[in-house]
Formats: sequence, structure tokens, C-alpha cells
Amino acid sequence: MTDPSRGTSQPPGLQGIPGSAYPMGANPSFADLLRATAPGMDPRTASLPGDAGPATQPMIPHGTTVLAIKFADGVVMAGDRRAVEGWNIADERIDKVFPADETSAVAIAGAAGQATEIVRLFQTELEHYEKVEGDRLSLEGKANRLAQMIRQNFPMALQGLVVVPLFAGFDDRRGEGRLFRYDATGGRWEEADFHATGSGSLPARSTLKKRWRPGMDRSAAIRASVEALYDASQEDVATGGPNPLRGIFPTVKTITAQGVVAVPEDEVREAFEAVVGELREALRPKGGSRAREGSAKAEASQDER
Repeated sequence: MTDPSRGTSQPPGLQGIPGSAYPMGANPSFADLLRATAPGMDPRTASLPGDAGPATQPMIPHGTTVLAIKFADGVVMAGDRRAVEGWNIADERIDKVFPADETSAVAIAGAAGQATEIVRLFQTELEHYEKVEGDRLSLEGKANRLAQMIRQNFPMALQGLVVVPLFAGFDDRRGEGRLFRYDATGGRWEEADFHATGSGSLPARSTLKKRWRPGMDRSAAIRASVEALYDASQEDVATGGPNPLRGIFPTVKTITAQGVVAVPEDEVREAFEAVVGELREALRPKGGSRAREGSAKAEASQDER
């Protein structure tokens, strides 16, 4: 069937849809295309069965703590690996940091399944825009598109499926990394230095505030990220800390002019060991073994008396 308004043949399954509602090739937004042609496939417009609300919804895995911190060459994004269902651990190896395209990434907190679907839609949205327009969307434009998607998810958020991401990328026009945070209504704010979101965000932000320095290098930013997630895991039961015995470490990625790169697990392990080593040294009694020997002798002398 030919749509007279466009003069082109429509794909099977789209016959009868007016040209204005079939934006392929005209509208660079894949999300608009999906909403117009297959609204049931849009994760933001679905609904839970019946009158399910936050108090009656089924147990759904939630991702917990993610963070981002700027350094000299870009941004480091990191997330713990735990997902929880209420007070139960649902998964210990979930990934929460995803590349959005070649030079930007998204970290998710909130309803894990819903957040992952929105990230996939966002990835397709950016790819679709590039193919239709023949050019990449600016970093500011990407941040705005993600804000629109989070805003359109608000009906699901009212049913308990809250999604609160972090977005970071390298801005070619400015020649620097940039970081954006969001709330459940789609509000968007740019952060100058660092941010964390999720259930363990408060202790994580406290550590980042203590460790961040202007112009810090990549290794220092990675170590600060690992330390922040470790501190969050000590205060928040929903945040999973590094587990060397099981080989579970935070997901860490760098976003620079060279693109989005996953930090090798061995490097994350080294950063964790450095954090633990510094903590162990700080907790060691002053004076070392001599002080402990003197204390033991004093206790023995008192017992003899």
C-alpha cells in the first residue's frame, strides 16, 4: 500500500497508518516512531496489571548505587553489582553502566528491568538520529533526549518503577567531559565535579567530595570511585561491596575523547586493594608491634599483682 502523502511504500504491518504518524525518514526520533506505530512495545507507556501500585506491585529487582566523577581527560562512571528485591539479594553481578554511543554512557539506578529497557531505547534513539540526520546529536541534545524519556516514564514511576540515571559524555565542542543527573520527573541538572545516585548515594557522595581534586588523573578518579562504592556498601545494605573471594568488583568505565572504555577488572582489584590497605594502615595501633608488646606486658604485670 502506498501512502499518498509520502509517495513511498509502507512496510508490512504499517498499512493504513497516515504519513504524519509514520515518521521514518522524516522524524529523527526513534522513540516517536515506536510510540506512533507500536505503542505496546514502548516500556514507558506500559502499565502494571490491575490497580498495582507501589504497595501492591510484585517484587522487582532494583539497582542501587552508581556514581560519576570528572577527571582531567573526561569522566569515570562506576556502579556496584548488586540488585535487590525488597530485603533480598536478587543478583550480585548486574551491570549498571552502559555505553549510550561511542562517546557517552549511562549509569542506572532504580527498577533494573525498566531502566535497562530505557537505556536500550536511548541507544537506539541515538543511532536512529545519526542515520536519519547523517550527524551525531550534540552532548547537550543527548542529555535532553534522555530527560524526555525519563519524563515519559513518570506514569510508571508512580506505579513504583522509578528510573533515575546518570549521564556522562565527552563534549567535542568544549573538549571536556560533562556529567548530568536526573530525577524521576525528568528534571535534568549538570554537575560540575561528581555525583552519585541510588540508595547508597549519600555515603558515596561524601567520599567523592573528600577525594575529588581539580585536574585529578585517571587512576586517582578510579580509586576514588571504588572507595566511594566501598564506603556506600558499609552503610547501605542494598549496595554490594567488592568481593575478592568471588571475583566481584564494581563496573567502572572511562569516557574520554577516545570513547567509552571499560576499566579492566585487574585494575579495579588493584584500586580496591589500595583502598583496603590504606584503611588497614589507618586502623593499626600507633607504635606498631612494640606498642602491642608493651600493652601485653603491662596487662601481665597487673594480673600478677
